[in-house]
Amino acid sequence: MHDDELIARAKAWLAEDPDAETREELAKLIDAQDLLELTTRFTGTLQFGTAGLRGELGAGPMRMNRSVVIRAAAGLAAYLKAKGETDGLVVIGYDARHKSADFAQDTAAVMTGAGLRAAVLPRPLPTPVLAFAIRHLGAVAGVEVTASHNPPRDNGYKVYLGDGSQIVPPADAEIAAEIAAVHALADVPRPAAGWETLDDSVLNAYLARTDAVLAPGSPRTARTVYTAMHGVGRETLLAAFARAGFPAPELVAEQADPDPEFPTVAFPNPEEPGAMDLAFAKARETNPDLIIANDPDADRCAAAVPTAGGWRMLRGDEVGALLATHLVRRGVRGTFAESIVSSSLLGRIAEKAGLPYEETLTGFKWIARVEGLRYGYEEALGYCVDPEGVRDKDGITAALLITELASGLKSEGRTLLDLLDDIAVEHGLHATDQLSVRVEDLSVIANAMRRLRERPPTHLAGLPITKAEDLTKGTETLPPTDGLRYTLDGARVIVRPSGTEPKLKCYLEVVVPVSTHADLAAARARATDLLETIKRDLSAAAGI
Repeated sequence: MHDDELIARAKAWLAEDPDAETREELAKLIDAQDLLELTTRFTGTLQFGTAGLRGELGAGPMRMNRSVVIRAAAGLAAYLKAKGETDGLVVIGYDARHKSADFAQDTAAVMTGAGLRAAVLPRPLPTPVLAFAIRHLGAVAGVEVTASHNPPRDNGYKVYLGDGSQIVPPADAEIAAEIAAVHALADVPRPAAGWETLDDSVLNAYLARTDAVLAPGSPRTARTVYTAMHGVGRETLLAAFARAGFPAPELVAEQADPDPEFPTVAFPNPEEPGAMDLAFAKARETNPDLIIANDPDADRCAAAVPTAGGWRMLRGDEVGALLATHLVRRGVRGTFAESIVSSSLLGRIAEKAGLPYEETLTGFKWIARVEGLRYGYEEALGYCVDPEGVRDKDGITAALLITELASGLKSEGRTLLDLLDDIAVEHGLHATDQLSVRVEDLSVIANAMRRLRERPPTHLAGLPITKAEDLTKGTETLPPTDGLRYTLDGARVIVRPSGTEPKLKCYLEVVVPVSTHADLAAARARATDLLETIKRDLSAAAGI
Protein backbone atom coordinates (compact mmCIF):
# COMPACT_ATOMS: atom_id res chain seq x y z
CA MET A 1 0.00 0.00 0.00
CA HIS A 2 1.40 3.43 -0.93
CA ASP A 3 1.85 5.97 1.85
CA ASP A 4 -0.83 8.26 0.43
CA GLU A 5 -3.30 5.38 0.25
CA LEU A 6 -2.47 4.37 3.82
CA ILE A 7 -3.09 7.88 5.13
CA ALA A 8 -6.31 8.11 3.11
CA ARG A 9 -7.60 4.85 4.59
CA ALA A 10 -6.74 6.01 8.10
CA LYS A 11 -8.53 9.33 7.57
CA ALA A 12 -11.60 7.58 6.18
CA TRP A 13 -11.67 5.31 9.25
CA LEU A 14 -11.22 8.31 11.54
CA ALA A 15 -14.17 10.11 9.94
CA GLU A 16 -16.65 7.42 10.96
CA ASP A 17 -15.11 6.22 14.25
CA PRO A 18 -17.80 6.64 16.96
CA ASP A 19 -15.33 6.45 19.87
CA ALA A 20 -13.65 9.65 21.07
CA GLU A 21 -10.77 7.72 22.62
CA THR A 22 -9.77 5.81 19.50
CA ARG A 23 -10.41 8.90 17.33
CA GLU A 24 -7.86 10.83 19.38
CA GLU A 25 -5.40 7.92 19.22
CA LEU A 26 -5.71 7.62 15.44
CA ALA A 27 -5.56 11.38 14.84
CA LYS A 28 -2.22 11.50 16.66
CA LEU A 29 -0.84 8.69 14.51
CA ILE A 30 -1.97 10.48 11.33
CA ASP A 31 -0.56 13.83 12.47
CA ALA A 32 2.75 12.17 13.34
CA GLN A 33 2.80 10.37 9.97
CA ASP A 34 3.59 7.17 11.91
CA LEU A 35 3.51 4.98 8.81
CA LEU A 36 4.87 1.89 10.54
CA GLU A 37 2.14 1.85 13.19
CA LEU A 38 -0.55 2.78 10.68
CA THR A 39 0.57 -0.09 8.47
CA THR A 40 0.14 -2.62 11.30
CA ARG A 41 -3.39 -1.31 11.91
CA PHE A 42 -4.63 -0.89 8.33
CA THR A 43 -3.08 -3.75 6.39
CA GLY A 44 -6.03 -6.14 6.51
CA THR A 45 -8.81 -6.58 9.05
CA LEU A 46 -9.25 -8.72 12.15
CA GLN A 47 -10.50 -12.05 10.88
CA PHE A 48 -13.80 -13.38 12.21
CA GLY A 49 -13.56 -17.14 12.79
CA THR A 50 -14.80 -19.89 15.08
CA ALA A 51 -13.32 -18.01 18.04
CA GLY A 52 -15.20 -14.91 16.87
CA LEU A 53 -12.88 -11.91 17.16
CA ARG A 54 -9.99 -11.38 19.50
CA GLY A 55 -7.22 -8.81 19.40
CA GLU A 56 -5.50 -5.81 20.89
CA LEU A 57 -7.59 -2.74 21.69
CA GLY A 58 -6.96 0.32 19.56
CA ALA A 59 -7.99 2.23 16.45
CA GLY A 60 -8.08 0.63 13.00
CA PRO A 61 -9.44 -2.51 11.35
CA MET A 62 -6.66 -4.72 12.78
CA ARG A 63 -7.60 -3.81 16.36
CA MET A 64 -10.59 -4.37 18.64
CA ASN A 65 -12.68 -1.20 18.80
CA ARG A 66 -16.25 0.01 18.52
CA SER A 67 -16.10 0.33 14.71
CA VAL A 68 -14.97 -3.29 14.33
CA VAL A 69 -17.58 -4.50 16.83
CA ILE A 70 -20.42 -2.60 15.15
CA ARG A 71 -19.49 -4.21 11.83
CA ALA A 72 -19.30 -7.64 13.47
CA ALA A 73 -22.71 -7.15 15.09
CA ALA A 74 -24.21 -5.98 11.78
CA GLY A 75 -22.78 -9.06 10.06
CA LEU A 76 -24.20 -11.37 12.72
CA ALA A 77 -27.61 -9.66 12.46
CA ALA A 78 -27.63 -10.05 8.68
CA TYR A 79 -26.65 -13.73 9.02
CA LEU A 80 -29.48 -14.38 11.48
CA LYS A 81 -32.04 -12.65 9.29
CA ALA A 82 -30.83 -14.58 6.23
CA LYS A 83 -31.51 -17.75 8.24
CA GLY A 84 -35.08 -16.62 8.83
CA GLU A 85 -34.60 -15.31 12.38
CA THR A 86 -36.14 -11.96 11.58
CA ASP A 87 -37.35 -11.05 15.06
CA GLY A 88 -35.42 -13.49 17.28
CA LEU A 89 -33.80 -12.65 20.59
CA VAL A 90 -30.04 -12.08 20.87
CA VAL A 91 -28.71 -12.12 24.43
CA ILE A 92 -25.45 -10.29 25.17
CA GLY A 93 -23.00 -10.72 28.02
CA TYR A 94 -19.71 -9.03 28.79
CA ASP A 95 -16.74 -9.18 31.17
CA ALA A 96 -14.98 -6.36 33.02
CA ARG A 97 -12.26 -5.62 30.48
CA HIS A 98 -11.67 -2.21 28.94
CA LYS A 99 -14.46 -1.37 26.48
CA SER A 100 -16.48 -4.54 27.16
CA ALA A 101 -19.58 -2.65 28.33
CA ASP A 102 -19.34 -0.33 25.30
CA PHE A 103 -19.05 -3.27 22.90
CA ALA A 104 -22.05 -4.96 24.52
CA GLN A 105 -24.19 -1.82 24.21
CA ASP A 106 -23.14 -1.32 20.57
CA THR A 107 -24.14 -4.91 19.83
CA ALA A 108 -27.55 -4.40 21.46
CA ALA A 109 -28.09 -1.22 19.45
CA VAL A 110 -27.18 -2.90 16.16
CA MET A 111 -29.46 -5.89 16.84
CA THR A 112 -32.33 -3.58 17.73
CA GLY A 113 -31.73 -1.49 14.63
CA ALA A 114 -31.82 -4.64 12.50
CA GLY A 115 -35.28 -5.54 13.84
CA LEU A 116 -34.08 -8.26 16.19
CA ARG A 117 -34.75 -8.25 19.91
CA ALA A 118 -31.75 -7.74 22.19
CA ALA A 119 -31.24 -8.37 25.90
CA VAL A 120 -28.09 -7.49 27.83
CA LEU A 121 -27.02 -9.17 31.06
CA PRO A 122 -27.28 -6.75 34.00
CA ARG A 123 -23.53 -6.35 34.67
CA PRO A 124 -20.21 -8.11 33.99
CA LEU A 125 -20.86 -11.81 34.65
CA PRO A 126 -19.15 -15.14 33.91
CA THR A 127 -19.28 -16.38 30.33
CA PRO A 128 -21.17 -19.56 31.38
CA VAL A 129 -24.06 -17.38 32.58
CA LEU A 130 -24.37 -16.04 29.02
CA ALA A 131 -24.15 -19.56 27.57
CA PHE A 132 -26.90 -20.64 29.98
CA ALA A 133 -29.06 -17.59 29.21
CA ILE A 134 -29.23 -18.39 25.49
CA ARG A 135 -31.08 -21.66 26.03
CA HIS A 136 -32.95 -20.45 29.11
CA LEU A 137 -34.42 -17.47 27.23
CA GLY A 138 -34.92 -19.26 23.92
CA ALA A 139 -32.56 -16.88 22.11
CA VAL A 140 -31.50 -17.39 18.50
CA ALA A 141 -27.94 -16.27 19.28
CA GLY A 142 -25.71 -14.96 22.00
CA VAL A 143 -22.65 -12.72 22.14
CA GLU A 144 -20.08 -12.65 24.92
CA VAL A 145 -17.65 -9.74 24.95
CA THR A 146 -14.50 -11.20 26.52
CA ALA A 147 -10.86 -11.95 25.85
CA SER A 148 -10.91 -14.64 28.53
CA HIS A 149 -7.35 -14.94 29.92
CA ASN A 150 -5.56 -12.81 27.32
CA PRO A 151 -3.34 -9.88 28.35
CA PRO A 152 -4.97 -6.63 29.58
CA ARG A 153 -4.60 -4.85 26.24
CA ASP A 154 -6.86 -7.39 24.47
CA ASN A 155 -10.59 -7.86 24.07
CA GLY A 156 -12.75 -10.26 22.10
CA TYR A 157 -16.16 -11.12 20.72
CA LYS A 158 -17.48 -14.66 21.07
CA VAL A 159 -20.61 -15.76 19.19
CA TYR A 160 -23.05 -18.54 20.10
CA LEU A 161 -26.07 -19.74 18.16
CA GLY A 162 -29.43 -20.80 19.55
CA ASP A 163 -28.30 -24.25 20.68
CA GLY A 164 -26.15 -22.49 23.28
CA SER A 165 -22.80 -23.58 21.86
CA GLN A 166 -20.16 -21.56 20.04
CA ILE A 167 -20.20 -21.28 16.27
CA VAL A 168 -18.43 -23.80 14.04
CA PRO A 169 -17.97 -23.89 10.25
CA PRO A 170 -19.66 -22.97 8.02
CA ALA A 171 -21.42 -20.40 10.24
CA ASP A 172 -18.15 -18.56 10.91
CA ALA A 173 -17.42 -18.05 7.19
CA GLU A 174 -21.04 -17.05 6.48
CA ILE A 175 -20.99 -14.45 9.26
CA ALA A 176 -17.57 -13.22 8.09
CA ALA A 177 -18.99 -12.73 4.58
CA GLU A 178 -21.87 -10.65 5.99
CA ILE A 179 -19.37 -8.55 8.00
CA ALA A 180 -17.32 -7.95 4.85
CA ALA A 181 -20.48 -6.75 3.11
CA VAL A 182 -20.96 -3.91 5.61
CA HIS A 183 -19.84 -0.66 4.00
CA ALA A 184 -20.14 2.66 5.85
CA LEU A 185 -20.99 2.58 9.56
CA ALA A 186 -23.62 5.23 8.79
CA ASP A 187 -25.50 2.47 6.94
CA VAL A 188 -25.86 0.48 10.19
CA PRO A 189 -28.93 1.63 12.17
CA ARG A 190 -28.07 2.07 15.86
CA PRO A 191 -30.98 3.41 17.91
CA ALA A 192 -30.24 4.87 21.33
CA ALA A 193 -32.74 2.58 23.07
CA GLY A 194 -35.10 -0.31 22.50
CA TRP A 195 -33.25 -3.26 23.98
CA GLU A 196 -33.79 -4.89 27.37
CA THR A 197 -31.36 -4.87 30.26
CA LEU A 198 -32.03 -8.08 32.14
CA ASP A 199 -32.45 -8.28 35.89
CA ASP A 200 -30.99 -10.97 38.15
CA SER A 201 -33.64 -13.55 37.28
CA VAL A 202 -31.40 -15.19 34.64
CA LEU A 203 -28.46 -15.30 37.05
CA ASN A 204 -30.72 -16.77 39.72
CA ALA A 205 -31.94 -19.43 37.29
CA TYR A 206 -28.33 -20.28 36.46
CA LEU A 207 -27.47 -20.54 40.16
CA ALA A 208 -30.51 -22.77 40.74
CA ARG A 209 -29.13 -25.16 38.09
CA THR A 210 -25.72 -25.29 39.75
CA ASP A 211 -27.32 -27.29 42.58
CA ALA A 212 -28.03 -30.08 40.10
CA VAL A 213 -24.35 -30.90 39.53
CA LEU A 214 -23.99 -32.11 43.13
CA ALA A 215 -25.27 -35.37 44.60
CA PRO A 216 -28.06 -34.88 47.16
CA GLY A 217 -26.70 -35.26 50.68
CA SER A 218 -23.05 -35.39 49.62
CA PRO A 219 -20.37 -34.14 52.04
CA ARG A 220 -19.77 -30.39 51.70
CA THR A 221 -16.93 -29.87 54.17
CA ALA A 222 -13.85 -29.04 52.08
CA ARG A 223 -12.33 -25.66 52.89
CA THR A 224 -11.10 -23.62 49.94
CA VAL A 225 -9.06 -20.58 49.01
CA TYR A 226 -10.44 -18.86 45.92
CA THR A 227 -9.02 -16.39 43.42
CA ALA A 228 -11.07 -14.68 40.72
CA MET A 229 -7.83 -13.59 38.96
CA HIS A 230 -9.10 -9.97 38.75
CA GLY A 231 -12.11 -11.24 36.79
CA VAL A 232 -15.87 -11.53 37.17
CA GLY A 233 -16.20 -14.91 38.90
CA ARG A 234 -16.24 -14.00 42.58
CA GLU A 235 -19.86 -12.96 43.07
CA THR A 236 -21.29 -15.93 41.16
CA LEU A 237 -18.96 -18.52 42.67
CA LEU A 238 -19.57 -17.34 46.24
CA ALA A 239 -23.33 -17.46 45.65
CA ALA A 240 -23.08 -20.99 44.22
CA PHE A 241 -20.94 -22.20 47.12
CA ALA A 242 -23.32 -20.66 49.65
CA ARG A 243 -26.34 -22.33 48.01
CA ALA A 244 -24.53 -25.67 48.06
CA GLY A 245 -23.64 -25.38 51.74
CA PHE A 246 -19.86 -25.39 51.37
CA PRO A 247 -17.74 -23.35 53.78
CA ALA A 248 -17.30 -19.83 52.44
CA PRO A 249 -14.05 -19.73 50.44
CA GLU A 250 -11.18 -17.61 51.73
CA LEU A 251 -10.61 -14.95 49.07
CA VAL A 252 -7.32 -13.82 47.60
CA ALA A 253 -8.15 -10.20 48.32
CA GLU A 254 -5.63 -8.69 45.90
CA GLN A 255 -7.31 -10.51 42.98
CA ALA A 256 -10.93 -10.59 44.19
CA ASP A 257 -12.32 -7.49 42.44
CA PRO A 258 -12.64 -7.06 38.67
CA ASP A 259 -9.71 -5.01 37.35
CA PRO A 260 -9.06 -4.73 33.60
CA GLU A 261 -5.39 -3.97 34.26
CA PHE A 262 -4.80 -7.35 35.99
CA PRO A 263 -2.12 -5.68 38.13
CA THR A 264 -0.80 -8.70 40.05
CA VAL A 265 -0.19 -11.08 37.13
CA ALA A 266 1.78 -11.00 33.88
CA PHE A 267 -0.99 -13.02 32.19
CA PRO A 268 -4.36 -13.54 33.95
CA ASN A 269 -4.34 -17.30 33.40
CA PRO A 270 -3.96 -19.78 36.29
CA GLU A 271 -1.67 -21.88 34.08
CA GLU A 272 0.88 -19.11 33.63
CA PRO A 273 3.98 -18.97 35.89
CA GLY A 274 3.41 -16.74 38.92
CA ALA A 275 -0.34 -16.30 38.43
CA MET A 276 -1.14 -18.49 41.45
CA ASP A 277 1.54 -17.14 43.79
CA LEU A 278 -0.87 -15.00 45.83
CA ALA A 279 -3.29 -17.92 46.13
CA PHE A 280 -0.47 -20.15 47.39
CA ALA A 281 0.48 -17.46 49.93
CA LYS A 282 -3.12 -17.26 51.16
CA ALA A 283 -3.25 -21.04 51.43
CA ARG A 284 -0.11 -21.10 53.55
CA GLU A 285 -1.87 -18.68 55.91
CA THR A 286 -5.22 -20.48 56.10
CA ASN A 287 -4.38 -24.18 55.48
CA PRO A 288 -7.39 -25.09 53.31
CA ASP A 289 -8.05 -28.46 51.67
CA LEU A 290 -8.03 -27.00 48.16
CA ILE A 291 -7.30 -23.88 46.11
CA ILE A 292 -9.81 -22.98 43.40
CA ALA A 293 -9.05 -20.42 40.68
CA ASN A 294 -11.12 -19.11 37.80
CA ASP A 295 -9.79 -17.26 34.80
CA PRO A 296 -11.12 -13.70 34.31
CA ASP A 297 -14.40 -14.69 32.58
CA ALA A 298 -14.79 -17.73 34.88
CA ASP A 299 -15.33 -20.34 32.20
CA ARG A 300 -12.17 -22.19 33.29
CA CYS A 301 -11.36 -23.70 36.66
CA ALA A 302 -7.98 -24.54 38.16
CA ALA A 303 -7.31 -26.50 41.35
CA ALA A 304 -4.25 -26.80 43.56
CA VAL A 305 -3.60 -29.24 46.40
CA PRO A 306 -1.26 -29.39 49.39
CA THR A 307 1.75 -31.70 49.21
CA ALA A 308 4.64 -32.38 51.55
CA GLY A 309 6.70 -29.86 49.60
CA GLY A 310 4.06 -27.12 49.36
CA TRP A 311 1.11 -26.39 47.11
CA ARG A 312 0.88 -27.93 43.65
CA MET A 313 -1.34 -26.95 40.73
CA LEU A 314 -3.16 -29.93 39.28
CA ARG A 315 -2.86 -30.21 35.53
CA GLY A 316 -6.05 -29.81 33.54
CA ASP A 317 -5.83 -33.47 32.56
CA GLU A 318 -5.60 -34.49 36.22
CA VAL A 319 -8.73 -32.53 37.14
CA GLY A 320 -10.40 -33.95 34.02
CA ALA A 321 -9.71 -37.51 35.17
CA LEU A 322 -10.75 -36.77 38.77
CA LEU A 323 -14.12 -35.32 37.71
CA ALA A 324 -14.71 -38.19 35.29
CA THR A 325 -13.98 -40.76 38.00
CA HIS A 326 -16.26 -38.91 40.43
CA LEU A 327 -19.13 -38.88 37.92
CA VAL A 328 -18.62 -42.57 37.07
CA ARG A 329 -18.76 -43.48 40.74
CA ARG A 330 -21.99 -41.51 41.05
CA GLY A 331 -23.45 -43.69 38.30
CA VAL A 332 -23.98 -41.08 35.60
CA ARG A 333 -24.82 -42.22 32.07
CA GLY A 334 -24.10 -40.55 28.76
CA THR A 335 -21.17 -39.79 26.51
CA PHE A 336 -17.79 -38.64 27.82
CA ALA A 337 -15.91 -36.41 25.37
CA GLU A 338 -12.68 -34.49 25.13
CA SER A 339 -10.52 -32.75 22.56
CA ILE A 340 -7.65 -34.50 20.80
CA VAL A 341 -5.07 -32.55 22.83
CA SER A 342 -6.40 -33.87 26.14
CA SER A 343 -5.23 -37.04 27.89
CA SER A 344 -6.26 -40.40 26.47
CA LEU A 345 -6.99 -41.43 30.07
CA LEU A 346 -10.61 -40.25 29.73
CA GLY A 347 -11.17 -42.86 27.03
CA ARG A 348 -9.92 -45.61 29.33
CA ILE A 349 -12.11 -44.43 32.20
CA ALA A 350 -15.18 -44.33 29.93
CA GLU A 351 -14.42 -47.74 28.39
CA LYS A 352 -14.07 -49.45 31.75
CA ALA A 353 -17.33 -47.84 32.90
CA GLY A 354 -19.12 -48.98 29.73
CA LEU A 355 -19.81 -45.39 28.65
CA PRO A 356 -19.67 -43.97 25.10
CA TYR A 357 -16.58 -41.86 24.40
CA GLU A 358 -15.77 -39.34 21.67
CA GLU A 359 -12.73 -37.31 20.70
CA THR A 360 -13.17 -33.93 18.99
CA LEU A 361 -11.11 -31.12 17.57
CA THR A 362 -9.78 -28.54 20.04
CA GLY A 363 -12.38 -26.26 21.57
CA PHE A 364 -15.69 -26.52 23.38
CA LYS A 365 -17.46 -25.47 20.20
CA TRP A 366 -16.81 -29.09 19.15
CA ILE A 367 -17.11 -30.85 22.50
CA ALA A 368 -20.50 -29.25 23.21
CA ARG A 369 -21.92 -30.70 19.98
CA VAL A 370 -21.21 -34.34 20.86
CA GLU A 371 -24.47 -36.26 20.78
CA GLY A 372 -25.64 -37.41 24.21
CA LEU A 373 -22.86 -35.49 25.97
CA ARG A 374 -22.79 -35.99 29.73
CA TYR A 375 -19.27 -34.78 30.53
CA GLY A 376 -16.66 -33.03 28.45
CA TYR A 377 -13.32 -31.53 29.23
CA GLU A 378 -10.25 -29.96 27.67
CA GLU A 379 -6.75 -29.91 29.15
CA ALA A 380 -6.70 -26.08 29.20
CA LEU A 381 -8.77 -26.09 32.43
CA GLY A 382 -12.15 -26.32 30.70
CA TYR A 383 -14.89 -28.63 32.04
CA CYS A 384 -18.52 -29.10 31.04
CA VAL A 385 -20.28 -30.93 33.87
CA ASP A 386 -23.89 -29.82 33.18
CA PRO A 387 -24.33 -29.85 29.38
CA GLU A 388 -28.12 -29.53 29.64
CA GLY A 389 -27.65 -26.20 31.39
CA VAL A 390 -24.44 -24.85 29.85
CA ARG A 391 -23.17 -26.21 26.53
CA ASP A 392 -19.74 -24.76 27.09
CA LYS A 393 -16.99 -24.94 29.65
CA ASP A 394 -18.10 -23.64 33.05
CA GLY A 395 -15.63 -22.75 35.79
CA ILE A 396 -18.33 -22.29 38.42
CA THR A 397 -19.99 -25.73 38.24
CA ALA A 398 -16.59 -27.38 37.79
CA ALA A 399 -15.43 -25.71 41.02
CA LEU A 400 -18.49 -27.06 42.83
CA LEU A 401 -17.89 -30.59 41.56
CA ILE A 402 -14.17 -30.74 42.42
CA THR A 403 -14.93 -29.35 45.89
CA GLU A 404 -17.64 -31.98 46.38
CA LEU A 405 -15.13 -34.67 45.41
CA ALA A 406 -12.52 -33.25 47.81
CA SER A 407 -15.17 -33.19 50.55
CA GLY A 408 -16.09 -36.83 50.00
CA LEU A 409 -12.46 -37.90 50.08
CA LYS A 410 -11.85 -35.80 53.19
CA SER A 411 -14.64 -37.66 54.97
CA GLU A 412 -12.70 -40.87 54.22
CA GLY A 413 -9.38 -39.42 55.40
CA ARG A 414 -8.15 -39.24 51.81
CA THR A 415 -7.18 -36.54 49.29
CA LEU A 416 -7.39 -35.81 45.59
CA LEU A 417 -3.77 -36.98 45.26
CA ASP A 418 -4.72 -40.35 46.79
CA LEU A 419 -7.44 -40.73 44.17
CA LEU A 420 -5.02 -39.81 41.39
CA ASP A 421 -2.77 -42.62 42.62
CA ASP A 422 -5.69 -45.06 42.48
CA ILE A 423 -6.54 -43.94 38.94
CA ALA A 424 -2.92 -44.49 37.82
CA VAL A 425 -2.85 -48.01 39.25
CA GLU A 426 -6.19 -48.86 37.65
CA HIS A 427 -5.58 -47.38 34.19
CA GLY A 428 -1.82 -46.79 33.91
CA LEU A 429 0.06 -43.59 34.68
CA HIS A 430 -0.96 -41.02 32.06
CA ALA A 431 1.47 -38.09 32.35
CA THR A 432 1.01 -34.99 30.23
CA ASP A 433 3.01 -31.85 29.59
CA GLN A 434 3.05 -28.99 27.13
CA LEU A 435 5.70 -27.21 25.14
CA SER A 436 4.24 -23.76 24.51
CA VAL A 437 6.13 -21.06 22.61
CA ARG A 438 4.77 -17.50 22.64
CA VAL A 439 5.97 -15.46 19.67
CA GLU A 440 5.99 -11.85 18.54
CA ASP A 441 6.42 -12.87 14.90
CA LEU A 442 3.75 -15.29 13.66
CA SER A 443 6.08 -16.51 10.89
CA VAL A 444 7.99 -18.43 13.58
CA ILE A 445 4.92 -20.66 14.02
CA ALA A 446 4.40 -21.13 10.29
CA ASN A 447 8.08 -21.99 9.81
CA ALA A 448 8.01 -24.56 12.62
CA MET A 449 4.93 -26.27 11.18
CA ARG A 450 6.45 -26.29 7.68
CA ARG A 451 9.71 -27.72 8.98
CA LEU A 452 7.92 -30.55 10.78
CA ARG A 453 5.89 -31.34 7.65
CA GLU A 454 8.90 -31.31 5.35
CA ARG A 455 11.26 -33.18 7.68
CA PRO A 456 9.10 -35.11 10.15
CA PRO A 457 10.92 -36.76 13.06
CA THR A 458 11.16 -40.56 13.06
CA HIS A 459 11.95 -40.91 16.79
CA LEU A 460 11.34 -38.84 19.93
CA ALA A 461 13.08 -39.72 23.20
CA GLY A 462 14.33 -42.85 21.47
CA LEU A 463 10.77 -44.05 20.87
CA PRO A 464 9.88 -44.80 17.24
CA ILE A 465 7.02 -42.82 15.74
CA THR A 466 4.59 -45.52 14.63
CA LYS A 467 2.09 -43.16 13.02
CA ALA A 468 2.41 -39.56 11.77
CA GLU A 469 -0.77 -37.70 10.79
CA ASP A 470 -1.13 -34.31 9.12
CA LEU A 471 -4.49 -33.22 10.51
CA THR A 472 -5.02 -30.66 7.74
CA LYS A 473 -6.24 -33.65 5.74
CA GLY A 474 -8.72 -34.71 8.44
CA THR A 475 -9.15 -38.26 9.73
CA GLU A 476 -11.94 -40.83 9.71
CA THR A 477 -13.47 -39.15 12.78
CA LEU A 478 -12.14 -35.56 12.68
CA PRO A 479 -12.61 -32.71 10.19
CA PRO A 480 -9.46 -30.96 8.91
CA THR A 481 -7.51 -28.70 11.26
CA ASP A 482 -4.03 -27.21 11.25
CA GLY A 483 -2.11 -29.72 13.33
CA LEU A 484 0.23 -32.70 13.41
CA ARG A 485 -0.22 -35.85 15.49
CA TYR A 486 2.51 -38.36 16.22
CA THR A 487 1.75 -41.72 17.81
CA LEU A 488 4.67 -43.43 19.55
CA ASP A 489 5.02 -46.65 21.51
CA GLY A 490 3.62 -45.49 24.85
CA ALA A 491 3.42 -41.80 23.97
CA ARG A 492 1.57 -39.24 21.85
CA VAL A 493 2.45 -35.76 20.58
CA ILE A 494 0.19 -33.14 18.95
CA VAL A 495 1.54 -29.87 17.52
CA ARG A 496 -0.78 -27.00 16.58
CA PRO A 497 -0.92 -23.20 16.43
CA SER A 498 -3.12 -21.68 19.14
CA GLY A 499 -6.48 -20.45 17.92
CA THR A 500 -6.62 -17.49 20.31
CA GLU A 501 -3.03 -16.45 21.13
CA PRO A 502 0.28 -16.02 19.25
CA LYS A 503 1.55 -19.39 20.46
CA LEU A 504 2.75 -22.69 19.05
CA LYS A 505 1.43 -25.43 21.32
CA CYS A 506 2.81 -28.96 21.57
CA TYR A 507 0.84 -31.41 23.70
CA LEU A 508 2.75 -34.39 25.07
CA GLU A 509 1.50 -37.55 26.76
CA VAL A 510 3.29 -40.68 27.95
CA VAL A 511 1.62 -43.76 29.40
CA VAL A 512 3.60 -45.91 31.84
CA PRO A 513 2.07 -49.21 33.06
CA VAL A 514 1.69 -49.47 36.84
CA SER A 515 0.97 -52.69 38.75
CA THR A 516 0.78 -51.51 42.36
CA HIS A 517 0.94 -48.32 44.38
CA ALA A 518 4.54 -49.22 45.23
CA ASP A 519 5.45 -48.80 41.55
CA LEU A 520 4.15 -45.24 41.27
CA ALA A 521 7.33 -43.39 42.25
CA ALA A 522 9.41 -45.20 39.64
CA ALA A 523 6.69 -44.77 37.02
CA ARG A 524 6.49 -41.02 37.65
CA ALA A 525 10.27 -40.69 37.41
CA ARG A 526 10.22 -42.58 34.11
CA ALA A 527 7.37 -40.43 32.80
CA THR A 528 9.10 -37.17 33.77
CA ASP A 529 12.29 -38.25 32.03
CA LEU A 530 10.41 -39.25 28.87
CA LEU A 531 8.44 -36.00 28.74
CA GLU A 532 11.55 -33.86 29.14
CA THR A 533 13.40 -35.78 26.45
CA ILE A 534 10.44 -35.67 24.04
CA LYS A 535 10.19 -31.92 24.65
CA ARG A 536 13.89 -31.43 23.88
CA ASP A 537 13.84 -33.60 20.76
CA LEU A 538 10.63 -31.98 19.48
CA SER A 539 12.09 -28.48 19.96
CA ALA A 540 15.08 -29.47 17.87
CA ALA A 541 12.91 -31.01 15.16
CA ALA A 542 10.70 -27.90 14.95
CA GLY A 543 13.57 -25.46 15.17
CA ILE A 544 12.09 -23.61 18.14
